[in-house]
Amino acid sequence: MTPTDTFAIDGELSIYRAGELREALLARLAEAVAHPLEIDLAGVTEFDSAGVQLLFAARKSAAARGRELRLVRHSPAVLEVFQALDLAGHFGNAPNLPAAR
Repeated sequence: MTPTDTFAIDGELSIYRAGELREALLARLAEAVAHPLEIDLAGVTEFDSAGVQLLFAARKSAAARGRELRLVRHSPAVLEVFQALDLAGHFGNAPNLPAAR
């Protein structure tokens, strides 16, 4: 199994914490680590467009550094936004979304 580096986000992934999380996430991506970074979203309680922008920025930053980025363990709040905005396929490892009602 390939080793990974995990960055867990707990609480809000929203405009209220975007700046704080951006700095921490970019610092983690900047570390000279050869294995993928997994962003663990299981603890995300609120997720808005600022959180979506942060994940896109993290993906872009990881690609610029030649580092793989994976989103894992999507919380219900994340799944709801991903489904509403049809974002499941944009991160390469789409979560299993519930069927549309």
